[in-house]
Amino acid sequence: MKWNVGMKIGTGFGLALAILAVIGLVAYQSIAKLTETADWVDHTHQVLGTLESVLLTMTDAETGERGFLLTGEDNYLAPFTTAQGAIADEIKTLRELTKDNSVEQRNIDKLEPLVTGKDGKFAVLVETIELRKDKTKGLDAALEMVRTKGKTIMDEIRKVIDEMKNEETTLLKKRADEAAASARNATLTIILGTLVALAAMAVAGFVITRNIANPLKQITATADRIASGDLSVAVMTDQRKDEVGVLARTFGRMTDSLKGMAEVAGKIADGDLRATVKPQSSKDVLGNAFARLTDNLRSQIRDITEGVNVLGSSAGEIVASTTQLASSASESAAAVSETTTTVEEVRQTAQVASQKAKAVSDSAQKAAQISQSGRKSTEEVVAGTGRIRQQMEAIAASMVRLSEQSQTIGQIVATVEDLASQSNLLAVNAAIEAAKAGEHGKGFGVVAQEVKSLAEQSRQATNQVRTILSDIQKATGAAVLATEQGSKAVEAGAKQTEAAGESIQALANSVTEAAQAATQIAASTQQQLVGVDQVAGAMENIKQASMQNVASARQLETAARNLKDLGQKLKQLVERYKVEGAKS
Repeated sequence: MKWNVGMKIGTGFGLALAILAVIGLVAYQSIAKLTETADWVDHTHQVLGTLESVLLTMTDAETGERGFLLTGEDNYLAPFTTAQGAIADEIKTLRELTKDNSVEQRNIDKLEPLVTGKDGKFAVLVETIELRKDKTKGLDAALEMVRTKGKTIMDEIRKVIDEMKNEETTLLKKRADEAAASARNATLTIILGTLVALAAMAVAGFVITRNIANPLKQITATADRIASGDLSVAVMTDQRKDEVGVLARTFGRMTDSLKGMAEVAGKIADGDLRATVKPQSSKDVLGNAFARLTDNLRSQIRDITEGVNVLGSSAGEIVASTTQLASSASESAAAVSETTTTVEEVRQTAQVASQKAKAVSDSAQKAAQISQSGRKSTEEVVAGTGRIRQQMEAIAASMVRLSEQSQTIGQIVATVEDLASQSNLLAVNAAIEAAKAGEHGKGFGVVAQEVKSLAEQSRQATNQVRTILSDIQKATGAAVLATEQGSKAVEAGAKQTEAAGESIQALANSVTEAAQAATQIAASTQQQLVGVDQVAGAMENIKQASMQNVASARQLETAARNLKDLGQKLKQLVERYKVEGAKS
């Protein structure tokens, strides 16, 4: 994972904030616990107060009862009456307050019958008051009731109420202990958390200062020395992945780039142009400008070197050429006389070629006429072949119609055969009917016999016709096939005839072109005769020009030697610079 400066600072402060958040959460939980405990303590006091109220109500009821027992006056029953009306609500309140405590609910289940049941305390009090009011029984019976049932029930009520008070007192002590423990834990957590947060902040500040501020201070000092022109400074480069490491490596690349350009500049000052500068990027203005400067210098020096070498070699070649030109000029004069003799021989040869060309032209004209006659004959053959092909197509169409008509005849024969079969069947039926008629049907029987005989002859004739028709159809099919083959052969012959006509046409064109070429050759040979005469006159002019070339060659030799000396001086000048690809 790459830790940048922002993440390091954020981690330090985030750790402190996390500790403070934990402290706040613990404090909140402790305060909530204290609040809850206080609520439960108040609830316990309410339960205890209600129990005291129940006990006080029971005491008031007993007080009213005893006052009435002693005096017999009804106005002493006022406390009893008030208690009797309030006791049910108090027990209901007590049950509502302790509905979450199963122990107290069981105690209330035992207390309620003792107070308000049919054998409970108030029932006994009512019974005692009634005994006191009874004239016959009187005070003694009432006092006996008080000493027996009244005291026993009241003792049980006090016992249940004491158990409930003990249960609430135990809960009160337990909740008070929990509240005290929560307060202690909250206090300890806040103190320790504050100390840990302070320590974490101190460590984070120290680490950030040591990890970020000190390296930035070193990089700033290095940048100040680089700005003053000191490139011998060593930039701190480590494996840090944050912004400080990136900044240090960036300063290192910048220093290396500046050192490289300074080294290249020193080499250029010493005349070595082989060094190269690699720009850091397309936006490196200084690096790109320096690279273009060195490239341009190398290109210019290379061009000058090549030009000087070419100039030196060219000057040497010019000197050698002018020397050869002077010697060749004298040789040209001797060659001119020999050329004159040769031209005369060429002229005679041209005369003979002109005569031969004329004879060839005449022969070509005759061949052209013959080829034209052959082309006409070929065209007539092609036309005749076309007519034959049309006739073959007409024959094929006729044979096809004949085949169709033979099929129609076959259908007619089949119909006749059916009529013969039906006639035969009719004759049999007629013979049967004649036999049935006896003497009266003999004449009809003769007719039936004749019809049967006629039907048999028709069947035989039909079979013969079918045989003949089958032979005709086979012959017709063979004729159609032969006609198609003949049509194809005629068509192939027509194509071959057309190809022969095209070949003869091409031959005629070639012969015509040959005749035209022969005519042109004859005209050209005549022009060559005129040209040879002109060449003979020009050879004399060439001889005079060659003498002038000898004098000019001497002057050119002197200028070439001067040019060669200049090239040597330029070559010594450019050899001071070293360029890649140049010979040192």
